Amino acid sequence: MQVLVVEDDPRIALFLERGLGAEGHVVTVAASAEDGRRWLAALGSQLDLVRLDLGLPGEDGTELLRSMRAGGFAAPIIIVTARDAVRDKVTGLDAGANDYITKPFAFDELLARIRAVRRSTGQPAQTELVVGDLRLDLLTKVAQRGGRRIELAPREWVMLELFMRHPHQVLSRTQILSNVWHYSFEPGSNVVDVYVGYLRRKINLPGLAPLIQTVRGGGLPAAAAFVRLNGRPRGRPSPHPSGTVRAADLRVPGTDRDRRSPPGPGPASLPSVSWREESPSGEGL
Repeated sequence: MQVLVVEDDPRIALFLERGLGAEGHVVTVAASAEDGRRWLAALGSQLDLVRLDLGLPGEDGTELLRSMRAGGFAAPIIIVTARDAVRDKVTGLDAGANDYITKPFAFDELLARIRAVRRSTGQPAQTELVVGDLRLDLLTKVAQRGGRRIELAPREWVMLELFMRHPHQVLSRTQILSNVWHYSFEPGSNVVDVYVGYLRRKINLPGLAPLIQTVRGGGLPAAAAFVRLNGRPRGRPSPHPSGTVRAADLRVPGTDRDRRSPPGPGPASLPSVSWREESPSGEGL
């Protein structure tokens, strides 16, 4: 699930980013209403949920909420705020929020309310991801391919889920580090390359067609590589006649945006999402 967290307190934002990320969600953080608007314009219908604070710098969260609903944004919105007066709750719910939680809050309660909101809005609770003959059970955290059980370390599981949820998208090292490690490693680390290598050895089983492939050349820039998933996600149309789902050119940008930096106006200004798979020696894993 893709979640936008609008929160100006960096400690709470980091707590939510890590906690929701550990639950398998892809989290984007906006530190102000202005940043929230930019991410909404960039991500649009990709968002499954917005967690919204009210006491934001520059503009109150209630105004952002009203503008979101006025603009046709239909995904669930949960307010989490220190404002506990009844009139604030009534105002927030009438402005379009699906739920209202006061700080301090228990993380388990937030998760339960997210599940309840998704049920009430008719959003199905996805329990399995399927790409080709690869299955990932989101409840047991077990992967299977061709009927064979694949044991995954926690980081491998989170990374594989990230890839399976975004088979058409290009992901930067910054995004992968943010979603899988929450920046426990320096952005210059080759830990992404190492773990992609681990996944390839576990997913590309003997006797089965390679599911994770690195393809070089083919007219792409010299520093480029891209990953193919042979097959397509269940319920999504294939973007290629052959049925191959392929992330586009994965390249290392010269600089990466800070994880809290919103894009410029419009979807075309999304941060460069790319990564290059190579070892420190320059050889592909």
